Formats: sequence, C-alpha cells, structure tokens
Amino acid sequence: MDWTALGLSGRLAITTVLILLPGALLLARWLAHTRFRGKAWIEGLLALPLVLPPTVLGYYLLLGMGNASALGQAFSWLTGTPLAFSFSGLLLASVLVNIPFAVQPMQRAFEGIAQDVLEASACCGMTPLQSLLRVELPLAWPGILGAAVMTFAHTLGEFGVVLMVGGSIPGETRTVAIAIYDRVQAFDTAAAGRMSALLLAICLLTIVVSYVLTAHMGRRRG
Repeated sequence: MDWTALGLSGRLAITTVLILLPGALLLARWLAHTRFRGKAWIEGLLALPLVLPPTVLGYYLLLGMGNASALGQAFSWLTGTPLAFSFSGLLLASVLVNIPFAVQPMQRAFEGIAQDVLEASACCGMTPLQSLLRVELPLAWPGILGAAVMTFAHTLGEFGVVLMVGGSIPGETRTVAIAIYDRVQAFDTAAAGRMSALLLAICLLTIVVSYVLTAHMGRRRG
C-alpha cells in the first residue's frame, strides 16, 4: 500500500474543496439568479471538463502552466520552482477541472429556491448578504454538500489530468490513482488491487455519508 500517495491524494482533494467551494458558490448563485444573453455559453464553458478527454484538458493546462507560458514563468520567478510537475500546479489543475462538479449542484440548489421566498426575505428588510446567509444557504445546503462530496471524490480518482500536469513524482505529484497505474505497469496486481479497493471504499463511504446527512437535514426541515 502506497500510503504516501494516498495521503497526497487526500491533501489534494481537501485543499481543492476548500479553495474551490467559496468561489463556486458565488458563481452558482449568480448563474441561478441572472438571465442574460450568452449565459448558455458561460455554462457550456464551465461544463467543458465533463466532456473533454482528460488528455486534451491536461494538454492545454500543461501549455498554460509550462515554463514557456506567462503563468509558468511568473510562478517560477516568484518561487524559484516550476509550476508544472509540482503540487502547486497539480492543485491549480485540480481546481479548474472540478469547477463543474462544484458549480452545477449548487446552481441547481439555488434555482430550486422558490422566488416568493426570496421576495419575502426582501420584504422583511434583509440585505442580499443577509438573505444569502439566513435564507438561501440553509435551503441550498444539500446542493452545497453534494458539490463538496463530488469535488472530493472526483479529485481522489482523477487520473488523466494528474498524469499530464503532474507526472509521477513520489511525494509531490504521485497520487493514489497514478500509484495504481504504476503498480499495474509493474505487474504488481496485488498492490494495485489493494489500493483500488481502498479507493473504492473511501469514495463509496463519502457518497453514502453525504446521502445520509442530506436525508437527515430533510427530515429535520420536515
């Protein structure tokens, strides 16, 4: 069992959720409450990671973070280390790849809030921020929880983009998905099987817990 790779995957998944969710929440709320020409193009752009092959997405991310890019050069100048094939680059790629997994569940949750509820909060004198904190977030909580769970689980299992952007540097970019691939390539099917089973159990447990919590909150509201 490659515990280093598993720990790296867990750190990457948790950090991705913490960084991505606040911005994704505001973006999801804006998309849910705003109507304008060209909205479908923005939603389509945000959903691209769902349909693009990971190798294609990873290729463009690698171009954007490589030493020949402005971002890569700026990062290297500031830190003295390359952005591509580093944990920082892997984290940036993970945040970008997981945007639809974070935005879409929350957008649907905000869209599900009845308009008369929002109008009632405005009539009560609530500011938009107060309405968000006291009315919308409690009602949209199942979608927020679902976004966090999907982002976490998808990050744990991401392979193609991780391989393209991060490679397989032990302790730096070698996640558990890459470790499984390496074990299969080395014909160590026993180790690959153990890591695959553990990853399957973690992802399944995470999703089941989210369902249980969502159902519990629904019963409390009822």
